[in-house]
Amino acid sequence: MTDLKVRVDKKKLERTAYVLKCVAHPVRISIIDLLEQEAQLTVSQLQEVLQIEQSLLSHHLTNMRDKGIVETRRQGKNVFYFLTDTTISDIIACIKGCKPVRQ
Repeated sequence: MTDLKVRVDKKKLERTAYVLKCVAHPVRISIIDLLEQEAQLTVSQLQEVLQIEQSLLSHHLTNMRDKGIVETRRQGKNVFYFLTDTTISDIIACIKGCKPVRQ
């Protein structure tokens, strides 16, 4: 039992917890999944797929941008959202691989 130790440094654990708290919402996970499929999307494109109000979507995107999960790029009158770190897509892969819990 003396060889047991935490294998991830404290800063990485704190960043991971910070990101997981931010994405711990079905809409935000869906946004990550969509941005994994298409490198960048506009609010209109995201809204069309997610079928939620623009104001609610903007709230989620702002939260994700403030936490450093997504960034924006302006092209003319369009603002495109993209993932800042594609390793967050590993979360989606993990979720897809999870087996449903029987109740």
